[in-house]
Amino acid sequence: MSTEVRVPTLGESVTEATVATWFKKPGDTVTADEMLCELETDKVTVEVPAPASGTMGDIVAAEGETVGVDALLATIEEAGAAAKPKAEKSEEKPAEKPAAAQSNEGKMVDVMVPSLGESVTEATVSTWFKKVGDKVEADEMLCELETDKVSVEVPAPAAGVLQEIVAEEGATVDASAKLAVIAEGASAGSSTSSAKSDAPAKSEAPSSGGKDVEDAPSAKKLMAEKGIDPSDVKGSGKDGRIMKEDVANASTSSKSASVSVAPTPSAAPRGPVNADDASREERVKMTRLRATIAKRLKDSQNTAAMLTTYNEVDMSGVMGLRNEYKDLFQKKHGVKLGFMSFFVKACCHALKEVPEVNAEIDGNEVVYKNYVHMGVAVGTPNGLVVPVLRDSDQMGFAEIEKTIAEMGTRARDGKLSMADMQGGSFTISNGGVYGSLMSSPILNPPQSGILGMHKIQDRPMVENGQIVIKPMMYLALSYDHRIVDGKGAVTFLVRVKEALEDPRRLLMDL
Repeated sequence: MSTEVRVPTLGESVTEATVATWFKKPGDTVTADEMLCELETDKVTVEVPAPASGTMGDIVAAEGETVGVDALLATIEEAGAAAKPKAEKSEEKPAEKPAAAQSNEGKMVDVMVPSLGESVTEATVSTWFKKVGDKVEADEMLCELETDKVSVEVPAPAAGVLQEIVAEEGATVDASAKLAVIAEGASAGSSTSSAKSDAPAKSEAPSSGGKDVEDAPSAKKLMAEKGIDPSDVKGSGKDGRIMKEDVANASTSSKSASVSVAPTPSAAPRGPVNADDASREERVKMTRLRATIAKRLKDSQNTAAMLTTYNEVDMSGVMGLRNEYKDLFQKKHGVKLGFMSFFVKACCHALKEVPEVNAEIDGNEVVYKNYVHMGVAVGTPNGLVVPVLRDSDQMGFAEIEKTIAEMGTRARDGKLSMADMQGGSFTISNGGVYGSLMSSPILNPPQSGILGMHKIQDRPMVENGQIVIKPMMYLALSYDHRIVDGKGAVTFLVRVKEALEDPRRLLMDL
C-alpha cells in the first residue's frame, strides 16, 4: 500500500510552487512528519512533511519543477516499513506495553488543526480543556486555538481517551499540524497507565546530555551555509526542533548585534522600576488577536494618508421615528429597532453618491466596489473585531438589526468565523456606547473610510433665531486622502447628516 505526498495549501492567492530541494531519495526510510522536500513560492518557502512512515517510493516532481496546489509530489510505500518502527519500539521497551494497549494502537485517532480560514496559516494553542488520560466524547471540546483574527475551538474527532498532547499551551502550530492523539474506545484507566509507562522514556531524552531531536533539513542546510552553530539557535519546533525560520531569526539577531542597531520604539526597554512597584505589577503576554490589532492599526497609520473630517447631526428625527414605531417594529420583526440600522442605511445612501469612500487602492489601481459590505466594529473582552454585513445596501431595517444583533452575540462569545470578518468595504465604529463624545477613528485597511459615531448629548442649538435644546451627536469620518479628496469626504458626511436629520430622504432616495 502506498501513500501519496501532495502539495499542501500554499496560502491565499498562491497557486503554484517550485520544488527546490528533495531531502530523501527513492528507497530511503522515512518517518511520519519527517521533512521530505522544500517548495518555493513567490512569497514563502514551504516544507513538505511525510504523511506516513515507510519507504520513499517514486519522486513524481523533480527539483526545479513547477507544481500546482494538491499536485502529486511522490509516494511512500508503507508495507515494508510498517514493521520497522514497531520493532525499534519493542527494543526500547521489550515488555512494557500490555497487550490491551497494543490492541488500541490500530485505533489511534489524530486530532488535527481545523480549517483556520482564508489567509490564516498558523495559530497558538491557548487552552487545553482536557489532560492526558482524560476520557473524551466525540465532538467534545478539547482545546482552544487563537489566531490573529478569531478563536477556534477544536472538537474531539472520536470518543475515547486523550492519549497524548503534541502541542502544549502556548505552542504555535501551522494549519496542518497535529495537536493530540486519542485512543479510540479505550478506557481512562488503560490510557493513563499507558501514558505513565511512556513518561519515563520521554523524560530520559533531555537527560541524555545531547540533543536527540532531528532538526529540519532546510534548517541544517541554512546553518551550514551561514556557519551558525546549532547550539546558538533556539528551536521553536516540537521538542525544540530547529526550523528554518529559527536559523533566519538567529542570523538576523547576530547581524543586529554586530552593528549595534538602536532598538525600535516598540522594543525599547522600560525605565527603572523600584522593587515595591515591580511586586505590584502583573505581566500578561499579548494575545495573537491583540498583537494583530496593534500591528494592523499601526500599519494603517504608516500606509494611508489618513485625515478626519467632522460634523454634527441633530438626532431628533431618528429618535422621534424610532419612538413612534419601535413597538410595532419589534412586534412584527421580533427585533428591537436601534440606531445602527439608520446609520447603516444612511452610509449606504451616501456611498452611492461618493463611491471613492467605498473603494480601495490595490498597487497603482483604484478598485471601485458596486456593493457595500458594511463592517460594524464590536468590542469584546479579547479586543475589537469587525464583523461584516454583506450587501448591506440590499438589506431592510429589520434584516440589518437582526444581523447586527446576531453577529454582536457571536463576537462576544468568540464564535465568529473568518468569513464573518472578511471583505468589508466600509466600517462604522460606535464609541458612543462607551460615552465617547468625539474621536478620530483609525482606518480598517485596505478600506478608505470609517465613520465614527459618538454619544448623543443634549446641547443648546440655534434654530430660527431661538436657542433650543437638541439631542446632538458628533460624527467623524476618517478617510484615506490618497484616494478620497476633501470635497468627497465632506460631501459624504453631509449626506449622512441629511439622511439622519430627515429619515424620509432615505425612502425618497434623496
